[in-house]
Amino acid sequence: MPNVGKENIMDALKEVYDLEIGFDIVSLGLIYKVDVDDNNNVHILMTLTTPMCPLAGFIVDSAKEKVKEIKEVNEVEVELTFDPPWDPQMASEEVKNLLGL
Repeated sequence: MPNVGKENIMDALKEVYDLEIGFDIVSLGLIYKVDVDDNNNVHILMTLTTPMCPLAGFIVDSAKEKVKEIKEVNEVEVELTFDPPWDPQMASEEVKNLLGL
């Protein structure tokens, strides 16, 4: 069974948007780590722009669903962390420019 590439997972996660800000979670720098085990189970360590994010459930569920759409993927676990807390400087250069940072 071919291993799922992290690039494929990151591409899927680029389809998940923080609707409050209007950018995808990868460009915002919300994805801290992606691990794929030998059975193509995926563990995603991510954060949100704020611990009080009203879209937290939506974003986490959307991330799981998008990654599960990759046919080789078995289980998907999304772990939220706020250590380190998100900072706008974690966003891609494009997002920082658009946000005026």
